[in-house]
Amino acid sequence: MGDEKIHWRSGCPISSALDVVGDRWTILIIRDLIIYGTRTYSEFLDSPEKISTNILADRLSLLTSLKLIERTQPEAAARNNAFRLTKSGAALRPVLLGLGKWSHTHLKPFHADIVKIH
Repeated sequence: MGDEKIHWRSGCPISSALDVVGDRWTILIIRDLIIYGTRTYSEFLDSPEKISTNILADRLSLLTSLKLIERTQPEAAARNNAFRLTKSGAALRPVLLGLGKWSHTHLKPFHADIVKIH
């Protein structure tokens, strides 16, 4: 993805949103920025889900190009930089909180270790 254009599957707004944040890695990057605020490349790699370096670099590039996140120091290299949410990215907070609440309510019987999101 990165610098490539996104292949929009349709004009449906839900489908379009999923074209951007519909994979687990992208949504977990957004999650980490919502929970922890500014994060470095290395801090993303330390997340318990263990994203690979090539996927992380690709997703950070995509999210930056779509202006959902931004580098704290635009002139520095991506690996030597920290990232933060833009207003557009921060607007995903209620969506992720809602998804977390739904998951806790409806998946708890199937996943005993699931934690409650606040």
